[in-house]
Formats: sequence, C-alpha cells, structure tokens
Amino acid sequence: MGSYRFILSGGGTGGHIYPAIAIANELKRRYPKAEFLFVGAKDKMEMEKVPKAGYKIEGLWISGLQRKLTWKNLMFPLKLITSLIRAGNIIKKFNPDVAIGTGGFASGPLLKKAAGRNIPYVLQEQNSYAGITNKLLAAKANRICVAYDNMERFFPKEKIVKTGNPVRADLVSIDTDKKKALSFFGLDTSKKTILVLGGSLGARRVNQLIESKLSFFETQGVQLLWQCGKLYSEDYEKYNSRTVKVKAFVNRMDLAYAAADVIISRAGAGSVSELCLVGKPVLFIPSPNVAEDHQTKNAKALEVEDAALVLKENELDEKFDSVFSKLLASEEEQEKLGANIKKMALPEATEHIVDEIEKLLK
Repeated sequence: MGSYRFILSGGGTGGHIYPAIAIANELKRRYPKAEFLFVGAKDKMEMEKVPKAGYKIEGLWISGLQRKLTWKNLMFPLKLITSLIRAGNIIKKFNPDVAIGTGGFASGPLLKKAAGRNIPYVLQEQNSYAGITNKLLAAKANRICVAYDNMERFFPKEKIVKTGNPVRADLVSIDTDKKKALSFFGLDTSKKTILVLGGSLGARRVNQLIESKLSFFETQGVQLLWQCGKLYSEDYEKYNSRTVKVKAFVNRMDLAYAAADVIISRAGAGSVSELCLVGKPVLFIPSPNVAEDHQTKNAKALEVEDAALVLKENELDEKFDSVFSKLLASEEEQEKLGANIKKMALPEATEHIVDEIEKLLK
C-alpha cells in the first residue's frame, strides 16, 4: 500500500511547472513511498526547475507550432513522432498507476501514450481559456481539474471538477505584519506602496510603463516595490531610490504582498490565483503575446465580478493615469476590489486535485 508510481508532465513556463511540482509534493506527503517521474520538453525551464525540487525528469524533443511558417514548424512532425516513441518507452518502463498533465507541449505525447496503455490520467487546466494541448487530451481524460467556471465550453461537463490552481504554500496564509514587511524592503510606513509584478522573467511593456510614470507616481505620493525581472534588471536598477525599490526578483513574495496597498500585475494563471488569496486591489495588464490571449481572458473573468481592474497594453498611454489615480483616491474602491478578489480564492486547490487523483488509484 502506498508504493504507487506517478508520472507528471507540464512545462514550458512556470505556470505549468509549478502546479505539477505542488501536486507531486502533496502526493508525496500522502504516499511517502511513492515513486515519481516528470516528463518535460528538452530545452525548457522544467529541466532545471524539477530536479531543484527533488524530482527526476526525462526530456522529450518537442515544441509547439509557431504561428507563422518557420523552420521549426517544418520540424514539428518529426519532433512529434520522435516524442511519441520516446514517451511510449518511458511509460512502458516506468509503468505508472496514474498520469497527471498540467499543460504544455510535453504532456501531449506522454498522455496520449498513457491512454494507449489504459493508464488513467488527470488534466489540470490553469486558465479560463483552455490550452490546445489540454483540449486535445480531454476526450480520454478521467478527470479535468479547472480553476474557472464555464469550462464546459472546452471540456466534457461530466469530467470537470473545479478545484482552483495550486499556489505556493507560503502564500496560503499571509499574516505578516505590514510594518515588518515595509521595513524589510526599506520602505516608508507612512506612504502607500505599489507592488509591480511582471513575472519572473519580467515584462517589457509593464517596465516601460513604470519607467515613464516615475514622476507621475511621485506626484501621487506613493512608493514602488518594482519587480522588473531578470532580463531587465540592468536597465532599471538605476532608478533605485528612497521611494523606488527595483528588484530583479523578489524571493519573499509573502512580505511583498503584505507591504502592498495596490498591485499592478500580469494575468498569468498562477499570478491570478495567488492574488485572489492575497486579497488586495489589483490592476491587471495582461500580456497579449500568449497563446489564445489567455491572460486577457483570465483578467476579464475577474473584472466581470468587480474583483479587479484591467487595462490592455494598447490602452495604457490613454487611460493609465486616470484609472490609477481614481483607484488611489478611493479607499472604498480599494476595499471593494480587495474583498471581491478574495472571495474568488480557492486555497485548498492542491489538496482537492490530489483527492481526485486518489479516486483513480486502483
């Protein structure tokens, strides 16, 4: 009992990798003797992140289709065939009890081969607009764990379970003292703090916006905690001052959230789920450069519930100043947004997903 074998696949971005690791950690907590194997795309970040989390990973030679005709697209059929053969061998050798896919290209060949050997599998879809890999895999899936309502547009209704997205354990209860959080970053306790998040690698357009608005923020009397991302830190570190703290990466996100009065963020699925738990007023600036424009759809799903403000990149020049200053001037609006986004939090997502996986263990 308990010596089960679990195979997990998800990758390409942190948004797919992090949930897979969180699910594995919860399974390991319940089944300490279980064996785990991850399968990812050879040249993607999972090949580094997964071993760091303490799990073995095998890589497939796979990538997505580009939107225009490229050399990579011509290689796609060959990559797909190679990956299917390799995934078949991995499944045969590891012989898992259950397979789990959290999105990303590598999960396609792996779960297709799992289905061929009658191995039950669970899909986890983080976004409000389903990714192409998960849509293709839905027909044979045993359960599909989702984070938004109305997902029967993409998946068979009887397979859907609304669980929410796994979030980092340290964020489930942010009870840090705000004064302590502010002093950790060297911020002033008498000023409102704006937290800017562009994702781990950074977001060029968000950074450009913040840079162009530094004097505007000064006139508003606020201070900034600005995570600009590893790719951009050299460009923006020069703006460090008493009221502007520029970080390539924030390791203590619990303290950053505790320090914040208002948050400006991209709208990736992981960020949205975390921000629901945090329960602070958020202005989302979705990235338009992602598959199926899913960030805009994630953000709009909150906007219709009066749980966040949303500005598209092409609206920033025209609308940012008025939207931001109006929010800052109204404590009532800040409280309403904070309370409404908090209502959408699903803090026990990982446990609920693992409950669904447990039902499939023979």
